[in-house]
Amino acid sequence: MSHGAGNASPWLLRWAHLIAPGGSVLDVAAGSGRHTRWLVGRGFAVTAIDRDAAAMRSLADCAHTVVADIEAEPWPFGGQTFDAVLVTNYLWRPLFVSLVDAVAPGGVLLYETFAAGNESVGRPARPDFLLVPGELLVAVPGLRIVAYEDGFLDDPQRFVQRLAAVRESPGASPVRHPLVGSGSDAGSLESTG
Repeated sequence: MSHGAGNASPWLLRWAHLIAPGGSVLDVAAGSGRHTRWLVGRGFAVTAIDRDAAAMRSLADCAHTVVADIEAEPWPFGGQTFDAVLVTNYLWRPLFVSLVDAVAPGGVLLYETFAAGNESVGRPARPDFLLVPGELLVAVPGLRIVAYEDGFLDDPQRFVQRLAAVRESPGASPVRHPLVGSGSDAGSLESTG
């Protein structure tokens, strides 16, 4: 499956309820915008970033777009925060600190990408592009991990790590982060927008 093609990730569908209604979302390495369009369709204010200028032009009608090579250029969001930061099928380890810093108080980081073992079923296969076991758990200091998975998915076959982590507001009462299931609950979220 192409980086930007297809339906929204089931991980996003499962955890989107953690994003503040109407909140700001940063879609990192947005590609052709499958997540950007899904989020905009549910009332979120989305900023999409990718190095592919043509892909960003195709999203300019619905989202704020930024064309940047975030692996070679400075992080363009220094000091800015978002109610959610979303990363799927993308890994550039030097960005971990910037991604965590971009999560606003009360905000959420939703991260899903390929993990060790994927080299046995396809691409990516280079270790540079595969998370080692437990890597996301230690990559998000300062955030509270609400959900984490590390394993194999069958359709299409791939090894992934997925994380949902929140930045709790200082001094606030404990927030109840509902642990919504991925079955019928995700379907109802998708239709409620």
